[in-house]
Amino acid sequence: MDETADQQLDRAFLALADPVRRAVVARLSRGPATVNELAELFPITKQATSKHIAVLERAGLVTRTREAQRRPVHLAPARLEQLTAWIDRYRLVAEARYRSLDDVLASMAEEDRDGPAQHPPHDDTQHDDTQHDDTQHDDSDHNHTEQEDQT
Repeated sequence: MDETADQQLDRAFLALADPVRRAVVARLSRGPATVNELAELFPITKQATSKHIAVLERAGLVTRTREAQRRPVHLAPARLEQLTAWIDRYRLVAEARYRSLDDVLASMAEEDRDGPAQHPPHDDTQHDDTQHDDTQHDDSDHNHTEQEDQT
């Protein structure tokens, strides 16, 4: 039965949840190694090391080849690429959000440094229509009266 991409990711992340298996992957990033060579790195038995490698192999993170009497273990780049692509998708979204936040914070810092943006003074009479109309009416009456006085 073929695994779905999600199942492959689940299996790979589960395999990497163990610190010994992450250390095996780290060691194999420098080049292939046999089970015996890997077992020497950890305070566990060769059998336990073999079990860890089997988990990594089922997860598609490592492969084994045969070279005469040796069976070196290698990293499997395709599965690592799949994991990296999955992580990058969410990392890029998070980075974009942080950049947006950085822009907002930079704008706020600039406003604090330069002072608040200049806004026209607030005139309460402009919001009261009756008062505004009366003022215009009074002004016209006042202008009319002044003209009559001058004649």
